[in-house]
Amino acid sequence: MKTITAKEFDEKFNNSEDVAEYLDFGAAVRLKDVKKLKTETKKVNVDFPEWIVESLDKEAKKIGVTRQSIIKMWIAQRLKEETGHLQAS
Repeated sequence: MKTITAKEFDEKFNNSEDVAEYLDFGAAVRLKDVKKLKTETKKVNVDFPEWIVESLDKEAKKIGVTRQSIIKMWIAQRLKEETGHLQAS
């Protein structure tokens, strides 16, 4: 899968260009599965070494999201890989 910035993706999409090569269909989630997820949030504080924070910021910037978003996205992906499905509450 190729990567581009969110701005580049938006431009291609808005210009009706094919953006399929930038999407990870293997990580796609059916809407009915998303609705099953608990939407309440709980705050968790985690201390990371500086090099991890810098790496997270670099990766987040590449795909045009915040540090918090990439952390949540990566943890959700890993949990899905480990359990084989999304956890419903």
